[in-house]
Amino acid sequence: MSYVIEGRTGPWEIVVGLEVHAQVISQSKLFSGAATAFGAEPNSQVSFVDAAFPGMLPVLNREAVAQAVRTGLGLNAHINMVSRFDRKNYFYADLPAGYQISQYEHPIVGAGVIEITLADGSTRQIGVTRLHLEQDAGKSLHDQHPTKSYIDLNRAGVALMEIVSEPDIRSPEEAGAYVRKLRSILRYLGTCDGNMEEGSLRADVNVSVRKHGEPYRTRCEIKNVNSVRFVMQAIEVEALRHIDIWESGGTVQQETRLFDPNRGETRSMRSKEDAHDYRYFPDPDLLPLVLDEAWVAELKAALPELPDAKFARYQQDYGLSAYDAATIIDDMFRARCFDALVARNADPKDSANAILGAFSSKLKDLGIDWPEVLSPDWAHLLEEAAAFLAAKAAGRISNASLNTLLLGMGAEPRGAALEGLIKEREQVSDTSAIEAAVDAMLAANAAKVDDYRAGNVKLFGFFVGQVMKAMAGKGNPGLVNEVLKARLG
Repeated sequence: MSYVIEGRTGPWEIVVGLEVHAQVISQSKLFSGAATAFGAEPNSQVSFVDAAFPGMLPVLNREAVAQAVRTGLGLNAHINMVSRFDRKNYFYADLPAGYQISQYEHPIVGAGVIEITLADGSTRQIGVTRLHLEQDAGKSLHDQHPTKSYIDLNRAGVALMEIVSEPDIRSPEEAGAYVRKLRSILRYLGTCDGNMEEGSLRADVNVSVRKHGEPYRTRCEIKNVNSVRFVMQAIEVEALRHIDIWESGGTVQQETRLFDPNRGETRSMRSKEDAHDYRYFPDPDLLPLVLDEAWVAELKAALPELPDAKFARYQQDYGLSAYDAATIIDDMFRARCFDALVARNADPKDSANAILGAFSSKLKDLGIDWPEVLSPDWAHLLEEAAAFLAAKAAGRISNASLNTLLLGMGAEPRGAALEGLIKEREQVSDTSAIEAAVDAMLAANAAKVDDYRAGNVKLFGFFVGQVMKAMAGKGNPGLVNEVLKARLG
């Protein structure tokens, strides 16, 4: 359903398309052997190719191509077996060659689709128009000197995937869900780390508004938005600006704008260029890119399990709720930890509760996150959690004891001591011992037993608590309930 904004002249529909720039995970740049590490000293990762020295020729990075193909496959998109690199011509100080090598008419990936899930549980299909490879520009630094701008070319030539959506998005919520889902897919594929705060994933947001049933009106592009929250805020702000212009009798001018989150406004940056302004033409130094079908099939066969498939499997195979499944898979490393516990024969539902509850709390106490749990230094946490979950599945400990043991995990592995810890909290499943404790408790609370039998059924919880207290918390809760029900009739 469309997200409608009420204006002075009635309801308006938002129309949004996103161009997401995702930095390819690779050890070197798209057309040179320069490194791509984040945070390096300025201009320390620049080759002669990146700096556009005369006579330098680009050499295409095979792994960057493979990453683009993997991403296209993960987006259920068409892989174009023949594509082409073009020169996109424009002048800027951090673009040494005066052009950007990109793909225009013949991208490596064609139409695809991303399914998003909204807060109310509904789903929508958002079309992907294309994915093309291009090299990034450098970075201009305007705050290092009072009268001069500095240029850092470390980013120049880094491989980018530009993923362009259809104008299918109709609300800020849908835009946020789209970016989060795309980022999740990229992370599962291992093709982009999705770190928006480091600039490795950023979005250009195209916004327009229209009355119901109208054709598209003029759009404006909001450039380089670097967080999901800002994407959503920018859409809201820009849509309201358009509505105000149209309702005041004005005309929206097609332009590129910047979003200022501190002021909650967009500001004009420049008039929006059209394709002919860039004077695209095929790069004369690069042959058309021709893919081998067997190679593409090999990449497809090696794809990991992606979020949608994992979401379905967690519900179908493990009986998890949609909420628990979605929450676990939202973090790829948390999902890997869950899979690791289940692979160690832990009960899936107990594992999900642990991952989302006590285990997660313990990680916060230790100051680490899910990726560290999969590292050698913290691998003992998974082993200990699996041992405790196995004890719970075997009926040796209660759920309360399981949580206590999980919260007791620490930085140092405890090895053989685990069994002793479990035995300390081992619950009593001896029926005769439980019957004796129940009988003693009922005899000591005869008046309350009469009240219960007279209709005050809420006292049952009190009886359970008294028995568990008498047994120092070690009574098997299921058996305690059974014996109590039998005794109370």
